[in-house]
Amino acid sequence: MLLTTTNTLEGKEITRYFGIVSGETIIGANIVKDFFAGITDIVGGRSGSYEKVLKQAKETALQEMAEQASGMGANAVIGIDLDYETVGSGNTMLMVTAAGTAVSYR
Repeated sequence: MLLTTTNTLEGKEITRYFGIVSGETIIGANIVKDFFAGITDIVGGRSGSYEKVLKQAKETALQEMAEQASGMGANAVIGIDLDYETVGSGNTMLMVTAAGTAVSYR
């Protein structure tokens, strides 16, 4: 499955548009990760624990979107947009949404 943020596929012909597909993921922040991320914020540097969670959430949302597109008969998703939001009481949950247009190309 080809996944791209572009609206066209260079050198390929889009033969069918199936419609919008999306994948969503909500991941809760862990109190231990929060503690160590807080220490990182105080002393500076990158928070590896949060970066890992963000990457996992993004990959899960993209995978879910690709599976939906594949189920429709598509072999690509174009125009993908990724959206990150915090939700829940005290913004303790991270929501990642991936959306695009399922297409077939040759």
